[in-house]
Amino acid sequence: MAGMLALGWLSTVDPASADLRMCNLTGSKVGVTLGYRDPQGWVTEGWWDLKPKDCGTLLKGTLTARFYYVYAVDFTRGGEWSGRAMMCTKDTAFTIRGVEDCLARGYDRNGFIEVDTGEQKSWTIQLTDPGQRLGGQP
Repeated sequence: MAGMLALGWLSTVDPASADLRMCNLTGSKVGVTLGYRDPQGWVTEGWWDLKPKDCGTLLKGTLTARFYYVYAVDFTRGGEWSGRAMMCTKDTAFTIRGVEDCLARGYDRNGFIEVDTGEQKSWTIQLTDPGQRLGGQP
């Protein structure tokens, strides 16, 4: 199942509540993982479980990067939302440093979708059903 990840918008909020959030606009329960670069290098983290029509915070605080990466799994209907950026994951809760040699290090390797926040300080990603188009605005 190929999925589509629609980008959200920047909310006008004070910096104390600036976050990277995801809203699950599907009718399915989904699991979400996140990849990003911090000062020490690449990091992947997971899992966040989002109920249908629910939102959750993936990173708290002011965003420091322009690009973030998301991989999600549809627990209700099966399938995934994936992209071309290959990063490490595992089936249980994780924080993994580095994106190289995933399999050799005992991790899974999945393709993540690149999310361009346009260097905004806060961003909401909208996860939608395949074939549904949602616009985003900064």
